[in-house]
Amino acid sequence: MYKMPDKSLGVALIGTGFMGKCHALAWRQVATVFGGEPPRLEILSDVTKDSAVRFARQFGFRRSTDDWRAAIADPAVDVVSITTPNSLHRPMAEAALKAGKHVWLEKPMALTLEDAEAMTAFAARNPDQVTLLGYNYLRSPAFQMARKILAEGGIGAPLTFRGVYDEDYSADPDLPWSWRMTKKAGGLGALGDLGCHLVSVMIQLMGDVSELTAQTQIAIPLRHSPEGPKAVENEDSALALIRFASGAQGVFATSRVARGRKCRLQWEVQGSDGTIIFDQENMNELWLHRTDDAGFTRHLSGPEQPDYAAFCPAPGHNFGFNEQKVIEARDLIRAIAGDAPCGPDFAEGLKIEKIIHAMATSNGRPVAP
Repeated sequence: MYKMPDKSLGVALIGTGFMGKCHALAWRQVATVFGGEPPRLEILSDVTKDSAVRFARQFGFRRSTDDWRAAIADPAVDVVSITTPNSLHRPMAEAALKAGKHVWLEKPMALTLEDAEAMTAFAARNPDQVTLLGYNYLRSPAFQMARKILAEGGIGAPLTFRGVYDEDYSADPDLPWSWRMTKKAGGLGALGDLGCHLVSVMIQLMGDVSELTAQTQIAIPLRHSPEGPKAVENEDSALALIRFASGAQGVFATSRVARGRKCRLQWEVQGSDGTIIFDQENMNELWLHRTDDAGFTRHLSGPEQPDYAAFCPAPGHNFGFNEQKVIEARDLIRAIAGDAPCGPDFAEGLKIEKIIHAMATSNGRPVAP
């Protein structure tokens, strides 16, 4: 099915939050699932020595440090996983590339569009290093099935994309102010946290965006903090109308204040001969309608899809969020070995950044990203 490289990669992990744990899980399980030599979990970096020691033990790393530069410079390290706040993405990624290390960087790519452009140029000057951005929803078997259906003309010419990514983690007005709500440390709001995922899906299904018209909203302008009320600087939600280079049209929406929504990454593609529908909250289901069908047919992810079969030989047992991350690690390892390209790399990630930053600045005007 997949031939995995025999060389074991040395890994450094910077950051131990939710996505840091996801990366650690992926690195520990990738050889179990796909074969090849297990990665060597060499060094973990966190903000304090105590937390670095604790998480290195918990995550299974050999050593720990509170100095991320030391983790990157470590001679036993081949690839660096970066799962830190957005403001640290550029200096850490550039330092890793300069040190000759491959980079697995969580989204969003950067704090600003200028940073993303600079990072892309820096990566281009270091072509021997592989870069991969953490858009793990692109690895779901259901999404890969949808791409295959579209590529084979299964619903004819794609005419319309409708997508939404809503969560409610900021819906409570009593939620305290945090750095995530500032432009200086957090960058974009819902667009940078959620909307970029939807854009990554959208352009893989529909192709490049030629024009968009967007509006953003700050639903809760002030949040309490120990120092008193503080302003929320980045958007809670965004809406956009899309025109793709193909001539197809699209509708885009994202919100971090959508009451009751937990992970509503929901999209559909309407084609000349059918429609495909997907919802991440039911991530093992793809709904398909073709011209002569009476309605929609539910297609469950199962072992006929190679990336599902690698985890489980039985249908209906379901595929999960973290499994997508293991596939992402597999793709990165194969790309480093030169066996197969993987993406989105920094150059592809810059396309996503241009789109979400265009949405952030459109203010109701048509703009080309």
